[in-house]
Amino acid sequence: MTTIGLLNPGEMGSMVGAAVRSGGARVLWAGEGRSAATRKRASDAGLEDAGSVAAVARASDVILSVCPPHAAVDLATQVAALRFAGTYVDGNAVSPATAREVGGIVEKGGATFVDGGIIGPPPVKPGSTRFYVSGSGAERIAKLLTVGPLESIVVPGGPGAASAVKMAYASWTKGSSALLLAVCAMASAEGVEDSLVREWKISQPDLSARAEGAAKSNAKKAWRFIGEMEEIAATYAAAGLPDGFHQGAAEIYRRMAIYKDGPSPSLAEVLRALTPRRPA
Repeated sequence: MTTIGLLNPGEMGSMVGAAVRSGGARVLWAGEGRSAATRKRASDAGLEDAGSVAAVARASDVILSVCPPHAAVDLATQVAALRFAGTYVDGNAVSPATAREVGGIVEKGGATFVDGGIIGPPPVKPGSTRFYVSGSGAERIAKLLTVGPLESIVVPGGPGAASAVKMAYASWTKGSSALLLAVCAMASAEGVEDSLVREWKISQPDLSARAEGAAKSNAKKAWRFIGEMEEIAATYAAAGLPDGFHQGAAEIYRRMAIYKDGPSPSLAEVLRALTPRRPA
């Protein structure tokens, strides 16, 4: 039986863990110092609490890192310090350069590195979620992660290739949502929102509903998207492309981060949060 360590069972990570567990793997997590909400998620997913990160590293053949992008390097550094010698899979929304940095850190600690990127919602419904992987050992990890509602796909190329797929995909999905909300906020600030909506009904009939959906579905998760947009911006810059699109998207999500722990806001509430007071 393969033992997998999952250090961050958030909304995505816990369901990835549940999927892998359904295939017969033992899935551990580190509950030490974690919140009641995280403990409940892990328990509901059937994950086994090993206590500390050190205990998880000692017992695991594979460690899956699924955490907010800003924490990816720190988590890799923590695991490398424990001299983990198994396979470390970074499944975070980070740039190819950050993925390679993570790989260098864990390899110095003795691990094998596989780059990863998750596309889709938490894996519940078959066919909805893909875990892209690349680098040495990716074929073995793909077999391990193709289970239940989760599918894993090998991307040709070394570390950074899977992350590049994730960056390209999310630069459109989450980036375009941020742009649409910014469009609505600008129109509202200029007093022409109703006129814009009327024009949309004629020429772009889906945009009003998409704007409502972007506000509702992204507000509580916006705090996570700040770092992701910054990683995407860095990816564009490294490719010699303008990075301003996604620096702007990061700022949109930064202004929405106030909704992290509250109820889901309406579109009107989000637009007010996005538009700072202007001088009279």
